Amino acid sequence: MQVTETANEGLKREFKIVIPARDFEKKIETELAEYGRQANLPGFRPGKVPMPVLKQRFGQSVRGKVIQSTVQDASFQVLNERGLKAAGQPRIEITKGAEGEDVEYNLAIELMPEIKPMDFSTLQLERLSADITDKDVAEALDRFAANQKRSQPVAAPRAARSGDVAVIDFEGKIDGVPFQGGKAEGHYLELGSNSTIPGFEDQIIGHQPGDSFTIDVTFPEAYPSQEVAGKAAKFDITIKELREPQTVAVDDELAKSVGLESLDALKEQVKGRLERDSGSLSRGRLKRQLLDKLAEGHDFTLPPGLVDTEFDAIWQQIVADRQAGRLDPEDANKDEEQLKKEYREIAERRVKLGLLLSEVGRQHNIEVSNDEIGRAIMAEASRYAGSERKVIEYYQRTPEALAQIRAPLYEEKVVDYILEQAKVSERKVPLSEVTFDDQPAKS
Repeated sequence: MQVTETANEGLKREFKIVIPARDFEKKIETELAEYGRQANLPGFRPGKVPMPVLKQRFGQSVRGKVIQSTVQDASFQVLNERGLKAAGQPRIEITKGAEGEDVEYNLAIELMPEIKPMDFSTLQLERLSADITDKDVAEALDRFAANQKRSQPVAAPRAARSGDVAVIDFEGKIDGVPFQGGKAEGHYLELGSNSTIPGFEDQIIGHQPGDSFTIDVTFPEAYPSQEVAGKAAKFDITIKELREPQTVAVDDELAKSVGLESLDALKEQVKGRLERDSGSLSRGRLKRQLLDKLAEGHDFTLPPGLVDTEFDAIWQQIVADRQAGRLDPEDANKDEEQLKKEYREIAERRVKLGLLLSEVGRQHNIEVSNDEIGRAIMAEASRYAGSERKVIEYYQRTPEALAQIRAPLYEEKVVDYILEQAKVSERKVPLSEVTFDDQPAKS
């Protein structure tokens, strides 16, 4: 194998590599012989197919397979012999490799930068610990009760008003033609909830049970169904019943409605959930505080290709959000160049922290066990009732999906290791101080 370095600039390296034909022609014949033992070709007994026939039938596909594996092995050897550690997947361009020829290809890589982690014992962090009070539990119970949507028929005939629940039949048409999903019977609609397209609920207010009428509305441009997005529609509506929201009392009956024996049991459950939720939020704030300090405390060259890849992924999501009308209002008011500048900085931060945490994990032999990955897969599968087996099999046969499961587990273990070295003080605060998030989430 002949290796020539053709570029050496910063973290970028490029090589021209030549592999003599003799190094892989023997492999091709061996692979073809294996095909011959299994091939069932008309006119030949299994295992008795002549090599010329095998070459004619399978030669091209086998040559491609062998060249690919040979190039991968050679590339690994080149990097290993030179002590080079690639950041991301190498780029390989095969320039020559016809039958009887040497294989020539270009190998381009970006190297991992030299990273010297800081002394984590110098980090000073603060963990907020929520003090869950009886008032917090009572307020959570009130919110829970308010979300229990119950209603009762209005006592005397009257027109519908905001806050009522109208039971309606409706059918929508665009240019006189019904469309998919535009019809329902006995539909419960809370007026004033803004849960439908703009103007729909407002035009029901003022009508009474038994009324049949037609309303005009226009679907938003960003409506999920492209069939109706941005189009004007008419809806024929009949009000069948009018109901008033019913206040749900916080009592034993509320507890029994969710399978608990008493209000005290419900209070304990709510308090436990508040403790878990606030603990998770507190952990998130502590982790963000840590990552901020890690980003500030380290300065090393970033592989441009990794930054470009991260930025491209972020920008694709920004474009999709903009087209769907989901873009943050603050971002929507910025010009594209300003947005790109800000999100490239975010991409650089993510790459820096990713490389740093990976290096810390490598230096301290931090690993994610198969049991931990298995539990994470089971937790993910449990979200798809009835399809758990399919989800598990998907992860078992899809290395990329398995890597996506492993990555956050690995990151959390490295973060835990760093937190163990850091000086972390704890401060008791009201629940509202833990749940209030005054930091941007996009970075």
